[in-house]
Amino acid sequence: MPKHVIVIGSGLAGMSAAAYLSKQNHQVTVVEKNSTYGGRLQQFSSNGFTFDMGPSWYWMPDLFDSFFSDFNYKTENFYTLKRLDPGYRIYYGDHTHLDISENLNKLKNDLENIEHGSSAALEYYIKDAQEKYTLATLKFMHKASLSPLEYLHTDLLTKLGQLNLFKPISKHIREYFKNEKIIHMLEFPSLLLGGKPRDTPALYSLMNYADIVLGTWYPKGGIRSVADGIYNLACDLGVKFNFNSPVEEILVEYGRSSGVKINGEQFLADIVVANADYHHVDQNLLQNGYSNYSHEYWEKRIMSPSSLMFYIGLNKSINDLPHHSLFFDSSFAEHTENIYDEPKWPKKPLFYVSCTSKSDPNTAPKDGDAMFILIPVATGLEDNEATREKYFNHVIDRIEKMVKQSFKNNIVFKKSYAHREFLADYNAYKGNAYGLANTLFQTAFFRPKIKNRYLKNLYYTGQLTVPGPGMPPALVSGKIVANQIKEDLNE
Repeated sequence: MPKHVIVIGSGLAGMSAAAYLSKQNHQVTVVEKNSTYGGRLQQFSSNGFTFDMGPSWYWMPDLFDSFFSDFNYKTENFYTLKRLDPGYRIYYGDHTHLDISENLNKLKNDLENIEHGSSAALEYYIKDAQEKYTLATLKFMHKASLSPLEYLHTDLLTKLGQLNLFKPISKHIREYFKNEKIIHMLEFPSLLLGGKPRDTPALYSLMNYADIVLGTWYPKGGIRSVADGIYNLACDLGVKFNFNSPVEEILVEYGRSSGVKINGEQFLADIVVANADYHHVDQNLLQNGYSNYSHEYWEKRIMSPSSLMFYIGLNKSINDLPHHSLFFDSSFAEHTENIYDEPKWPKKPLFYVSCTSKSDPNTAPKDGDAMFILIPVATGLEDNEATREKYFNHVIDRIEKMVKQSFKNNIVFKKSYAHREFLADYNAYKGNAYGLANTLFQTAFFRPKIKNRYLKNLYYTGQLTVPGPGMPPALVSGKIVANQIKEDLNE
């Protein structure tokens, strides 16, 4: 029997859940606190420049394809993809750089010039990573993870050992390579997963397969095009969206969620799915006694980093700077310690630069560049304008030094974004950018559950629950919740 479902939040997971639930013939309404859809996939334009404000890496194209195919569409029905070559560049402290070529043979030759034997080692490493990727995406990723028993099927048990859950990825990589340049190249995706390499399971070497083999892509019009596509799909399926609708409370009646309160008005529903920040929902939107977790539980979680970001418009084009660049010209270990072990503003941080105008001239005026800079930093830090300005000057100086070009005086637009904006825009716990760190004990059934333990018709989706952070996992998260709702209704 069709139900009325309210989805709180229109991030990718929320829109994914809404689409799948609508496909199940439910009446679905998405309520969003902000003025538009997409969660962190926002975009803004100013002075002729266009910037994606959040995610900027398009990896795992097969999972996007799988999502759209579930609705009998193809990805290209919604946006056009371009494979980047190089996928990205890494700048090192000795003033050298490494381009991660989309031609695997070229990349192997480049690595061989750095470390003898690394070409063959990469073949073995990638083969292992591919097996993990296939197992994870086909066997494990779509599990609701409500109980460890879900993983006790014979065919899954025989494959658990291949996933290297109990070996850190830092150790796993070093079994294949000795050179720190290559090691850091392979450890880099673990930072996107929000964890230290020594605390991230070797399972996540699957991201190296996604990166090196499946490639780095760019959707025409920017990452916002992904949100546009999924929003349009959801609308075509009959999903209704209400914007500027901040939920003040999840209503409870007779041991069930009966809907939500928005601006003092009650909106009733048979089922509620929360795509808003899990901690915010758990601690602020539920009456006492209905939270899944305690304040102490949340305080003990290892959160992914926050980010200090700068959106910069230049009236000149920087020569020989690719779309994506990583600046690893300082200590990898020291920076991660400043995020996790002794949280503080880093002395000399690693950082990332995206220059979308290299692939999409429409994002900047002619002869100009649109640049996005991201510095991973610890959550919960004091965030003020003086600190932001200090780090802005620091990273600009380092970029100029590495690319051997001056451009500080060519900056005609600048905007920053950090902890306080993450809190204001997304209610992000401690101002985090990527949810929970993917440590062993925050993976699969160790993550916050997709179901409320007290209210059987309240569900959760998004980066703080399964399967984890990132755009493809967000789409899968929505599907997991929709499938669980279908299963529960058929009981």
